Amino acid sequence: MDGAHEYGYSEDQLLMISGIQHFAFCPRQWGLIHLEQQWEDNVLTYEGSRMHRRADNPMLSEIRGDVLISRAMPLVSYRLGLYGVADVVEFHAVADAEDLNKARLKGRRGWWLPYPVEYKRGNRKEEDCDEVQLCAQAMALEEMLGVSLKEGALFYGERERRVTVKLDEALRERVTKLASTMHQSFADGITPSAQYEPKCGGCSLIGICKPKLNKGSTARYLQTYLTGTVLKGD
Repeated sequence: MDGAHEYGYSEDQLLMISGIQHFAFCPRQWGLIHLEQQWEDNVLTYEGSRMHRRADNPMLSEIRGDVLISRAMPLVSYRLGLYGVADVVEFHAVADAEDLNKARLKGRRGWWLPYPVEYKRGNRKEEDCDEVQLCAQAMALEEMLGVSLKEGALFYGERERRVTVKLDEALRERVTKLASTMHQSFADGITPSAQYEPKCGGCSLIGICKPKLNKGSTARYLQTYLTGTVLKGD
């Protein structure tokens, strides 16, 4: 579909839903990955990918009691302009026939309510980038199925711990603003400049990004180098 969707974004304007996690963590990291197509693995990204391979295997979908577990479920939100794949979506059977917050599933009897679960390798972060990604997935599910979700979960593999995330208005507003800014950055096509922070040490792109050589420090380095060269030449 080339034209604008009724919700705002068209098919060819959609950006990766996983990118909002990168953008929330560091806009420059997002630019290096999604604008410049650069990527480097480290032990953290390798272990994370290995854990996701199981979560994202659609052949592992199953039913446990009144919960249908769907893996690698395609998602799209034309409101946010994002698309991608959810690690796991649990569909909980809705027992109350009068409950309006429910959805039909193709090939399944009864009514269901989705519950997104995003898998992460390590522990919970100080930043809200994981929560932002989960909320974006939930907002896509709401748009696709016509339901309203109150919460989802993040599963951290290092401690095998599930953390409940409340999908409140503040988090939803942050997702909406991040998605809008991300689209503007994509349209501009400019990778944000580097700003060194303690979290940079765990980023697999630190060798490409070189955050300690930002614009100011690079200029000072060149000035010192050139000045030194001139003095030696004299």
